[in-house]
Amino acid sequence: MQKKQKTILLGITGSIAAYRMCDLILDLKEEGIDVIPVLTKDGQHFITPLTVQSLAAHEVYTDFFSLEGRTQPVHISLAQKADLIVVSPASADFLARMRMGRAEGILTATLLAAQSPVVVVPAMNDRMLQHPATQENLKVLQERGVHVIPPVKGKLVCSDVAMGHIAPNDVILQTILDLLRK
Repeated sequence: MQKKQKTILLGITGSIAAYRMCDLILDLKEEGIDVIPVLTKDGQHFITPLTVQSLAAHEVYTDFFSLEGRTQPVHISLAQKADLIVVSPASADFLARMRMGRAEGILTATLLAAQSPVVVVPAMNDRMLQHPATQENLKVLQERGVHVIPPVKGKLVCSDVAMGHIAPNDVILQTILDLLRK
């Protein structure tokens, strides 16, 4: 009997670290994982839907309103398809909206409908990361069962070397594989 292919929904938010998702998508595909990409409006400032679609070999979801001809609510359908949802990179703004349970975009609405495990991979300036609001948002999300892959010390876009650099792709990939095996 053939094993069912695992499917992850990869949410890419507004962070310079979005470019790293190109390699992560390829790594996931190499592991035989189907990647359904969701690219937020802010994420599109850093990486294009065409790039993500080409690498994932899958339609890229960007908003509710460009999905003509659908008969099912797209956020419900995406939530049902996903064995795991990964938000990487997860910006400070997105973490705040996620913590609040906002549903203003396709990714946040899908997260509210999800019953699968969720992973967030924060990436931001160290000052934003250490802000009490961000720390509280991460704590609340973890208390709700969200898996957090913490950022590491590295060179930030402001040229400082500090905490806030996105975790290495091999760490993200291994976490995904471990969670999919459960």
